[in-house]
Amino acid sequence: MSQHVSNGRRNGEAVTTMRLPALEVAQGPNRRLYSFAVDGKLLSQFTTVSRVRRGLKSSIEGYQRPEVLSHIAEIRAYLESENPMIPNAVVVAFDRRVTFEPAEGLAGMEYSRFGTLVIPVDPTLPEEERPGWVVDGQQRIAAIREARIDSFPVCVVAFITDDDQEQREQFILVNSTKPLPKGLIYELLPVTRAKLPSLLQHRRFPARLLDRLNHDEGSPLRSLIKTPTVMEGLIKDNSVLKMLENSLSDGVLYRFRDARDGGGDMEAMLRILHAFWEAVADVFRDAWRLPPRRSRLMHGAGIVSMGFVMDAIADRYRQKGLPDVEQFRQNLQPLRDVCRWTDGYWDFGPGDQRKWNEIENTHRDIQLLANYLLVQYKALVWNRAQGSPAT
Repeated sequence: MSQHVSNGRRNGEAVTTMRLPALEVAQGPNRRLYSFAVDGKLLSQFTTVSRVRRGLKSSIEGYQRPEVLSHIAEIRAYLESENPMIPNAVVVAFDRRVTFEPAEGLAGMEYSRFGTLVIPVDPTLPEEERPGWVVDGQQRIAAIREARIDSFPVCVVAFITDDDQEQREQFILVNSTKPLPKGLIYELLPVTRAKLPSLLQHRRFPARLLDRLNHDEGSPLRSLIKTPTVMEGLIKDNSVLKMLENSLSDGVLYRFRDARDGGGDMEAMLRILHAFWEAVADVFRDAWRLPPRRSRLMHGAGIVSMGFVMDAIADRYRQKGLPDVEQFRQNLQPLRDVCRWTDGYWDFGPGDQRKWNEIENTHRDIQLLANYLLVQYKALVWNRAQGSPAT
């Protein structure tokens, strides 16, 4: 079987099809994998790397991480050595322009058969419109492309689908056991439906909340949470996830959870989150929208600790419903004089004073700060209001 067969011309450029011997493997009623070998130097003719980015209306697009130059350089040096070998297969998602032609007269097995994978190659197409997207193997492909070698055959495992979501899900599953930036996985979780490893499954709903907080119009946290597509954000995504997870498991957001599927009433949750963080931004406006190195409110310790304050205020109003922005503001106002977000010293008790920026994003310091804020809240607000209804 030949690799290239001319298939006409478009805009003056030759449009070809690449025909590659392949093995089709059935892994389920609607799952087909294709295993084949190809010169790695040719992969760029029909594949592209879709780096994660935001599209119209802040929708997530793509799924790859930026190339890691040091890693590529190491692979390239190895490829240029005397006897290199890369046994791991590259994983590619093809759209339905790619087809499989079963071979006639060749016996297969119950779950596999031999044939030819037919891949269109059109040099006039923009890179993002090529029929193949790299799910795994980005650095290997880049290293082969740049290496000073004539060719280097690689193994490829591919599947065919027009569903971007399925491609992202496979990207997460393929990379979840590798040292992949957690922020990238968290940002992809909201747009997946597949069954995931338990830790990722647990974080999918909080990740959806985070995504809405970071991109919804009117959100007080809009564009403030740092993710792979919001690099200018000030608050680490993992800090917001911890804040959300704490409230979902034992705070005000738990009231809206659906124990059956781990989801819940997202709109109700967003209303309470918007109200609280809008009040925080107003009461502590001098510490808001500053880099964490200049404001411990925007620091992981501050974000997680203030989440506990949100739960405490909501608990005070439990018999009255949910507090609105003004009620959150009234409850937070007395804390202004005891918080040292940007200067001064935190007074945690006799012999325990900390400079404002000595609070670190550790479990011990978060617990220390959260306990301090809750004690101050109960002393300055809750206890003083005992005997009179919350307003």
